[in-house]
Amino acid sequence: MGRAYQNRKESMAKTAGQKTRLYSRYGKEIYICAKQGGVDPDGNLALRSLITRAKKDQVPAHVIERAIEKARGGGGEDYDTARYEGFGTWRMHGNC
Repeated sequence: MGRAYQNRKESMAKTAGQKTRLYSRYGKEIYICAKQGGVDPDGNLALRSLITRAKKDQVPAHVIERAIEKARGGGGEDYDTARYEGFGTWRMHGNC
């Protein structure tokens, strides 16, 4: 097949991976936002702005709709926001 085919195949795989990460991130964010404030974008301003941002980043409509359907009660996954804090010390070892 040749080197050109291999280069194109690798490029397409890289692009597909980036799109998958982007769609997954938006799907989770939309799900959480819809779960917290309601599934109606007219009544949930945060959800509306998130959908607008997702459309700007060219996320397909079916990804957005699926996340909203999950939040409505049709999905099995349950995401929730969490905040973690860490504390650590740094020590210089050696001649100092």
